[in-house]
Parts: sequence; C-alpha cells; structure tokens
Amino acid sequence: MHFDHTYAQKLSDMVSQVRISPLLEPKLALYNEQLAEEIELKNEFSQADTLFAALFTPDGCLNQQGVAQKYGGHQFGGWNPDLGDGRGVLLAEAVTEKQQSWDLHLKGAGKTPYSRFGDGRAVLRSTIREYLASEALHNLGIPTSRALCLISSKEIVYREQPETGAMLIRACQSHIRFGHFEYFYQSNQLDKLDKLFNYTFQQHYPSFLDHENPHYSLLEQIVLSTADLIAKWQAFGFCHGVMNTDNMSIHGITFDFGPYAFLDTFDPDYICNHSDHNGRYAFDQQPGVALWNLNALAHAFTPYLSIDQIKQALTQYETRLQSQYAELMGQKFGFKRVSNHDMQLVNQWLALVAQDKRDYTQSFRLLCDENLNANKLADHFIDRSKAQNWYQAYLARLAEESIPKNERLMTMKEANPKFILRNYLAQNAINAAETGDFGECERLLKVLSNPFDEQPDFEHYAQTPPDWGQSMEISCSS
Repeated sequence: MHFDHTYAQKLSDMVSQVRISPLLEPKLALYNEQLAEEIELKNEFSQADTLFAALFTPDGCLNQQGVAQKYGGHQFGGWNPDLGDGRGVLLAEAVTEKQQSWDLHLKGAGKTPYSRFGDGRAVLRSTIREYLASEALHNLGIPTSRALCLISSKEIVYREQPETGAMLIRACQSHIRFGHFEYFYQSNQLDKLDKLFNYTFQQHYPSFLDHENPHYSLLEQIVLSTADLIAKWQAFGFCHGVMNTDNMSIHGITFDFGPYAFLDTFDPDYICNHSDHNGRYAFDQQPGVALWNLNALAHAFTPYLSIDQIKQALTQYETRLQSQYAELMGQKFGFKRVSNHDMQLVNQWLALVAQDKRDYTQSFRLLCDENLNANKLADHFIDRSKAQNWYQAYLARLAEESIPKNERLMTMKEANPKFILRNYLAQNAINAAETGDFGECERLLKVLSNPFDEQPDFEHYAQTPPDWGQSMEISCSS
C-alpha cells in the first residue's frame, strides 16, 4: 500500500489546503480491522500514537496534503452554492498492491474555508452513528462509505447543548458528489467542470474513455447505480433522511450519514429527520427524490450531451429501480421469478404491515419461520382475517415453483435480516460511549456484522424497540 493524492494534485485550483486541528486528549476509540486489512492499512494506524502522529503533526503523512473540497448542492430542493467540506478534510488515497484506490476522509478536522459560521468539529454522537450505520449497511450488502476509525476526546463543542468532540476517518471510492459537478456548471466555470469530468474518467471510469460518448456512459452509470442503491434502501427499510444533492455520490453509495433510520413500525410516510417539516425525504419519497437529484445533476452534462441523450439516460432510472426492487422483494418472499402479479402480492403484504403498524424487519423475518402456519401469521396481525387470506394466496404462489422448503427458507433468510441498526440501539451505544465506555459499540458492531444469522446470545438486539425508541426523529446537527 502507498498513499497518493491525485485529487489535490490534478485539481489543485478546486481545493483549499487545510491543516487538521488536533482534539483535546484524543483517544482511538474504535478501529475497523476488517476494513484496514482490505485497504492494506492494518498495521499502519491501529496504534493510537502512530495514527495521531500521522494526523496531528505538521509533517504527518495524513496531514501534509489534506484539502477541503469545494462543491454546491440542492438542499431541500433549493440551490446553495456556498457549500464545501466545512468540517472535513480529504487526507489521501490509499492505493493497494492491486491498484485499488480508497479515499481517506477525516470528519471533524476543524475549520476550513467552507465552515461558514461553524466550528468545523463533529460530535461523538454523530461519529458513532456514522460508524455504526456504514458497517450495518455494508454487512447487509448495501453500497456505502465505511468507517476506518473513530477518535474520541475531552474537547467540548456546542450544539443544542455541550457535547463531546470526536473525529472519524471514512473510506470509499471517492468523495465526488453530484454537487461537485453542479457547482462548476452553475457558476459557469466550464473549464473546471471539464477538468473534473476528465479527472473522473481517468481515475474512476477509465474504460469510458474508449466509448463512443464517455459523458453519456458516465451519466448512464450514475443513473443505474443510483437506482440500484435506492432499490436496496427501499427493500431493507432504510431512510437516509437528508438526500440533498451534495449528499449523493457518483458511485451509487450511501454517503454522508445524518438523521438516518431503519424502519421500526412500518409507515411508508415515515420522516426520520426532524428538520424535514414537509416530508420531502420521507421513506416513500426516496425513489422520486433520487430521480429529482439525477435531473439536477444532468444539467452539468448539457455542455457535452444533447437533451435527447440526457433524457435517454434518465429514462433508464425507473425501469432499473423497479426491476431491482422486484428482484430483491422476490428474494425476501422466496420467489424464484417475479411477475407483476407477484408484486401485487408484495404490495398487499406491505399494506397489511402498514395498516396494523407491525415491525418492518420482524414481519419479513417471520416469513422465514419453518414452523409458520396461517394461525401463527395471523397472531402477528390485528386483522387476522386479512392476514390469513393473504397467507393462503402466498402459499398458492409458492406452490407454483418446485423449490424445496428448506432451500427456499435458507434463501429467504439471506434476504431478510434478523438484526438491523435501530436508532434506539445506536442511542444506547452513544449513551455508554459518552461515559467513556465503548463496549456497547463493539457488541453492536459484532451483532451487525452477521445480520442474517440467528445469534441466540444477542436475541435482545432483535426485539421490538421500547416505546421511547419507536420511530425516533434525529437532528441534522453534528
């Protein structure tokens, strides 16, 4: 492994060099050994003194070339050009022996030219939530940035109330957002827009340079990967909470965690962000918002593509989303092939779960029970008659495919997690960590590393949330 910094080098006039502001009495609280091994960093920074020397000393290898990126974004539908890495620093790219490149990005680094009125810090609460969520999604098979390590401290920062300052290093293919392209297009800096496109092709999609129209291939790829991501969010019941275009990645990964939530009681209109007063980013609005964001991004392609070409690329979103979502739901229900009639059965199930306010994850996991029968299913619902009628239709559908029951149930269990990151579980881990105890974080990460397994010793992590933990709304503030 070696470090590179192509973004800072090739796009030097589009970044600002930033020095990291050390935290008061930093402590290496969590370290992701699995990820570190994957990006060949296992031995470099697993010890606090080595990591802090790299981050906080003037000549440290992660502090020498740190930069803040400039971008804009549509926030709750309104254009904001005054965005950028306000508390983040792009540290470097870790390049493995197989020439795989991983961006290393520090959250909570201190003030940057884009901090506006903020202090550039992150708080322990938000860094723990991002660490847990990124690992939870990764282990569910949902594309995401990942957390490499979490650094706690004795520093006090002020939000709605005094909180503990912290830092998090995350890794992903790149930190290029929809908002990068939007900013340079909207500000009419077309020379920089062209440089950004060329960099994106060279570093991330070099094969597209051999295509007849590289810009069309790139837009098409972003459209399809975004559709794939949203299909997985909807199938697993994940709410991002703040789908601004500056929080959308060109790689189709879950990015910039804020007030996210996994569904507890199934409510299609669930809003997890208490700042989202109009429900723009409610759970069932996510597919439409993603398409809106893609349309916003597509404006930056107009110097290179015709309107018809842009429409052709964007039109693929809905078809891809529907096909991927149908495939995922077919796996959850044990269908080998999924028809339009099957999706009616799926939607009837979702309507029943919503009507009776049942837990989303537990309801799907119930279908994997080898001892399931009509009465047992009906016991899960209030409307027993409707539940039993649905179950009879479901059994009739399963009978159309000659799949052995044990084989079908095994496949279904691999598509229906028993354990998800519920907000109340994250809050319990945060409460303990704020006293200096990261044991609950470690236990929760262990459970979430195998979300589809039974794990009898951790059965309580799969239980319905207590009343205080149901459908929590989370603040954007971090």
